Amino acid sequence: MTNIKSTLKDILQANTTPDVFTWIEEGRPLNSVFMLLPRKTGKAALSITQEQSEAINTAIPGFSVDNWTVDHLGRAYLLAKLDSTHKDEYFRKIESLFMAAEMAEQVALYSSLPLLAHPELWVKRCAEGIRSNIGIVLEAIMYSNPYPSQNLEQAAWNQLVLKAFFTDKDINKIVGIDKLANKDLAYIISDYAHERWAAGRELNPQMWRLVGPFIDDKLFEDIKRLFDNGKLTDHRAGALAITTSNYAPAKALLNKYPELERAIANNELSWDDIAG
Repeated sequence: MTNIKSTLKDILQANTTPDVFTWIEEGRPLNSVFMLLPRKTGKAALSITQEQSEAINTAIPGFSVDNWTVDHLGRAYLLAKLDSTHKDEYFRKIESLFMAAEMAEQVALYSSLPLLAHPELWVKRCAEGIRSNIGIVLEAIMYSNPYPSQNLEQAAWNQLVLKAFFTDKDINKIVGIDKLANKDLAYIISDYAHERWAAGRELNPQMWRLVGPFIDDKLFEDIKRLFDNGKLTDHRAGALAITTSNYAPAKALLNKYPELERAIANNELSWDDIAG
């Protein structure tokens, strides 16, 4: 964590004036500095080098500040350098920020979860954040944030993924999205798909990537529907899902679409080509 704090400090120093950086470092009460910081730093887009970006991702794989603003980074830096020696006091200080946070402050807090000490302390808070209806708060939890995949229990993780589909988020930005696929989630997605179909609504075809490894008799009916009633995108999604399955009837179904098999075998078709 020391290395990333140093990198964050360097980035913040390069994006603020000496007076402002000194003000941030002076050790005023956390709540006060956290609230007032945007007035001092402004809200300009962050200037960051490729080397700094790579250093952050090396220190915390999946974590990124590339699209942050200066005040966002300033708040994250305050949290990263906060003394965590006394666990209870540390928790109270950060929890008080969550309790009083307006929208931009919530974004800074949730996106900074990977920087906080004692990660077990923030599991409940993260799970509560998933229930938010504020888009940018959800994105702070979901995008380029490895904390959820590393710390949430499966039920909460599955809720996060379903909320991402429900709110049309880009699941490619969710750290651990494929690694943490599980059968319970596959069945949840299947139920969600049936609700959408019954209502005559479109589905995000990316969801089938999380179903493919768990195809069984029940889930195979959903995959067949993609081929029977779907558009070309659905055919492609179904084919890609089948490639991760060992279910023999699914493999036999894919054999009926040699052009899709060839495209996948030749790396001409991947999930990156499937619009979400």
